Amino acid sequence: MNTPDTQRPRSGSAILRTAMRRNAGAMTWGTVLMGMYQAGETAFPIAIGLIVEHTLRDRSLGSLALAIAALAVIITTVSLSWRFGMRILQKANTTEAHHWRVEVAACGLQPVARDVDLKSGEVLTIATEDADQTADIIEVVPLLISSLVAVLVAAIALGLADIRLGLLVIVGTVAILSILSVMSKRIGASTREQQARVARAGAKVADLITGLRPLHGFGGNHAAFLSYRKVSAEARRQAITVAGVNGAYAGTAQALNAILAVAVTVTAGLLAFDGSITIGQLVMAVGLAQFIMEPLKLFSDMPKYVMIARASAERMALVLAAPPATTPGSGRPTAGGDLEIDCVRYGSLHKVKFRVGPGEFVAIAAYQPRAAAELASILAVQVPPDAYEGVVRVGGQEIADLSIEAVREHMLVNPYDGEIFAGTLRTNIDPSGGSRIIPEAVEASMLTDVVALHREGLEYGVRDRGANLSGGQRQRLSLARALAADTDVLVLHNPTTAVDAVTEQFIARNVAKLRRGRTTIVITGSPALLDVADRVLVLDDGVITAEDTHRNLLATDADYCSAVAR
Repeated sequence: MNTPDTQRPRSGSAILRTAMRRNAGAMTWGTVLMGMYQAGETAFPIAIGLIVEHTLRDRSLGSLALAIAALAVIITTVSLSWRFGMRILQKANTTEAHHWRVEVAACGLQPVARDVDLKSGEVLTIATEDADQTADIIEVVPLLISSLVAVLVAAIALGLADIRLGLLVIVGTVAILSILSVMSKRIGASTREQQARVARAGAKVADLITGLRPLHGFGGNHAAFLSYRKVSAEARRQAITVAGVNGAYAGTAQALNAILAVAVTVTAGLLAFDGSITIGQLVMAVGLAQFIMEPLKLFSDMPKYVMIARASAERMALVLAAPPATTPGSGRPTAGGDLEIDCVRYGSLHKVKFRVGPGEFVAIAAYQPRAAAELASILAVQVPPDAYEGVVRVGGQEIADLSIEAVREHMLVNPYDGEIFAGTLRTNIDPSGGSRIIPEAVEASMLTDVVALHREGLEYGVRDRGANLSGGQRQRLSLARALAADTDVLVLHNPTTAVDAVTEQFIARNVAKLRRGRTTIVITGSPALLDVADRVLVLDDGVITAEDTHRNLLATDADYCSAVAR
C-alpha cells in the first residue's frame, strides 16, 4: 500500500500513534482479554487464601467442592483469555509489521534527495528489523495495561486484608518504575546507536557483494574486507554495550521485584504473628507476593520495549520522511515515441541537443564514459529535472510535467549493469508476467543458448545477482528483460560490452529487427550496433559534434574511426 507523501508520518512518535490508531480495536480486545488473564492469575492465590480460611472455619465438603469449582473457572478463564488475547495481538502485530515493511520498501524504491544519507543496506534493515520492532508497540501497550491491572488487583486484595500491605505494593511499584524509567532512557539511546551501526554494516557488506568481481579484478578485496571489519567491529562493540545496559536493567528489575516480594511476605508474616491478619490472609499474601513478581517483571520490562519501538520508529521516519529527489508532474506523454534533448547542461554535458523521431533507431557514440553515464541517468529520471539546465521532452511533453509512472510506461532506460534477481529466467525477463514477446526477446538477445542449456528452460533457477550466470549471460538476460517490456521508447546503455564480437553482431541485427517501428536509442561504442542504427550521433566533450550513418562517419571522420573501429 502506498501512502501519499502528504499523509506519511514524519516522526517516530507519529508512526507509533498511527500504528496504535490503526489497531485500536485489536488492542482494545487484547487489553480486555489480557486483563482478564492477569486478573485470573491474581485471583488464584486470593482463592487459595479464601479456601484455607473457609476450610479451617467451616470444615464442609460442600464448601470445598465449591472452592474447587471456583478454581476450575479461574484456570479456564486464565487459559482461554491468554490464548485468544495473544492471538488477537500477534495477528495485529504481524499485520502492522507487514504494512510498515511495504511502506518502507515503497519509499526506498523511490529516489530521494541527495543530502539524505540512506544506503540500500540501511533501508533493508529498516524495512525488516525496525518495522518488526515498531509493530511490537501493538503488544506492548496491552501487556503494560494488563500487568498494571494485576498489580492493582493484588494491591486492593492485600489492602483489604491490611491497608499497610496494599500501600507497600503501591509504593514499591512506583519506586521500581521510577528507577527503571531512568534506565530505559539509556537503553533507548544505546539501541538507536546500535541499530544505526548494524544498518551501516549491512549497507557496507551489500556494497562489497555488489562490487565483488571488480574488487577481485584489481586486488582490492583485502582492503575492502578490512574496511568492513572495522564497521562490523564498531557494531559489535555497540551491541556489547547494549547487552550490558539490558543486563543491568534486567538484573535491577529482578532484584527490585524480589525485594518487594520479600517485603510483602515478611510484612504479612509479622502481621499474622501479632494477629492483625488471619492464616488464610497470610496464605493469600504469601501467594500474591510470589505471583506479583511476574506482572511486575512484565510491567518493568515494558518501558524498555517502548523505547526500542520508539527508536525503530524514528529510524523508519528517516525513510518515510525523506524528501523525494523531485516532485513529479501528473501528465502523460502523447503517443508517437519521439524524444528530444534540448540544450541540456549537466556535469560533463554541455548544451546537448538532439531529437529522435518516432520509430527511429539512433545510436550515440559517447567518447567519454562519464558523459554516457550522465546522459543515461538524465533519461532514466535518476537526475531530477531541476538539477540540470535545459529540457528533456518525451512524447512532446517536458519530462518535469510527467508522472514517474507515465515516464516508466512510455520509456525504459536499461543500464549497462542491470540488476539480476533471485528467481527464474522467466521471472527475470518478465517480472510483471504480462509480456507477450518473451520468445522474441530471448532470441533477439541471444539468450537462447542459456535457455537450451538447461532442462528447465525458462524456468531455470537464477541465484541472487545472477551468481550462477556468467557476465555475458547476465548482460543478455538484462537485455532480454528490456526488450520484453516492449516500450514505446527504449534506451540501451552499453548492452553488449560483456559478449564476444560474433554474438554482438547477431544481437545488433536482432534488436534492430525486433524494434523496427519503435523508437530506440543505444548509447554504445559497439561497431555492430552503430552499423545497424539509422544514424549515429557523436557525443564528444559534452556536445554533439557529428551526425551521420556509421559507415559515412568511418569514411569521413578520423577521430570517429579511431574511437570505434576494432
